[in-house]
Amino acid sequence: MPFSNLGLSPALLRAIADQGYDAPTPVQQQAIPAVLEGRDLMASAQTGTGKTAAFTLPMLQILMDGASGARRQVRALVLTPTRELAAQVHESVRTYGAHLPLRCTEIYGGMAMHPQVNALRKGVDIVVATPGRLQDHLDRRNVDLSGVQMLVLDEGDRMLDMGFLPAIERILKELPTDRQTMLFSATFSGPIRKLAQRLLKDPQLIEVARPNSVNDMVTQAAYLVDGARKRELLAHLIGSQDWKQVLVFTRTKHGADRLAKQLTQDGIDATSIHGDKTQGQRSRALAQFKRQSVRALVATDVAARGLDIDQLPHVVNFDLPLNPEDYVHRIGRTGRGGLTGTATSLVCFEERNQFTAIKRLLNSEIAANVVEGFEPQQRSFDRPAGGKHRKGAAPRHIAPRDGAPRSNGPRPSGSHPSGNGPRRDKPANGSARPHHHRRGDANRGNGTRREF
Repeated sequence: MPFSNLGLSPALLRAIADQGYDAPTPVQQQAIPAVLEGRDLMASAQTGTGKTAAFTLPMLQILMDGASGARRQVRALVLTPTRELAAQVHESVRTYGAHLPLRCTEIYGGMAMHPQVNALRKGVDIVVATPGRLQDHLDRRNVDLSGVQMLVLDEGDRMLDMGFLPAIERILKELPTDRQTMLFSATFSGPIRKLAQRLLKDPQLIEVARPNSVNDMVTQAAYLVDGARKRELLAHLIGSQDWKQVLVFTRTKHGADRLAKQLTQDGIDATSIHGDKTQGQRSRALAQFKRQSVRALVATDVAARGLDIDQLPHVVNFDLPLNPEDYVHRIGRTGRGGLTGTATSLVCFEERNQFTAIKRLLNSEIAANVVEGFEPQQRSFDRPAGGKHRKGAAPRHIAPRDGAPRSNGPRPSGSHPSGNGPRRDKPANGSARPHHHRRGDANRGNGTRREF
């Protein structure tokens, strides 16, 4: 089915063609007609399935159909959990509204209030905002939401997880009850269903992927390694497999900064992005990564649902997430738009239970490999948390070329521990100068599937 069959205007079809798209994704096929009919919507879709366009395109059409010569007022409001996602939605509105006389502004923290106030005073049709900053503007009476006709809550479950419900409640008090509401969420958890019951009127339910499923275009793999050698192994994989662009997730902000610095010392250009960075720093880091002036972007989960990077080939879980659902969101950054991607997890002994929880959530096995020269030394991975031994096949190692470490002995001279594990944010005492891994240090090979 082409976009021209969905009832969109010529101006929108032209903008879609400008981007090189010719056919809608499944969520777009279902959502666009429903929104154009005026229905409330409750939709769940995998990351990367085109859900932003699924509400942006019909929203623009409805606003144009109802446009008048009167002074501009906010007629559509999109709430997102993170600055990065707000920027992404704002860019989508600008892209698809390129041939329309509608105005949109983005409102989120980390930026000065004054430019946002000026934009609101000049008059806008669409506001894309994070709940906290929008609440600040409401409290200062900088924005009037009494004319909002359409409300979109994007990544609703994430907003609840981040504690934005009080801010959302404050915002809802300023909105007309007679409006069209769309709720997009990765999962239909209990809290989300409860929120939907309050906000939506006879909504159309759209679910194009089973809950907590992983895109079939993403190849998943794991490497068993001691926590103290994760950084070495990561540098080895990036260099030996010639990864040009890799998004790496850590559990802490300090860990992200440290890992980016260590990778740079290893000869792999890297930068970090997390909640303690200013918006300017985050924007610069993302821009550098997108244009591939840095090969590795090290991020915390603040970026797991907010980053939109075209054709991202590799995602690495340097630290496994504490919440297995975050694993799904992290690896959803790759394998988008019908392209293939790889998701690699570096798993130390202390994370064996988290790894098991991820596999249980996905109801599937993830191959666990051992790279020769990086074999786990601390304890046996074949011993589960209960202490009973599980027999498993002897690992087939990924063999390095000459010059790369081959034994189970001490780390090569010059290695630098990452400090992963219970004390991962404390630098190891007496660590030497980092070992520099260069391209071609190792061959790729087959691993073995291991059970914890």
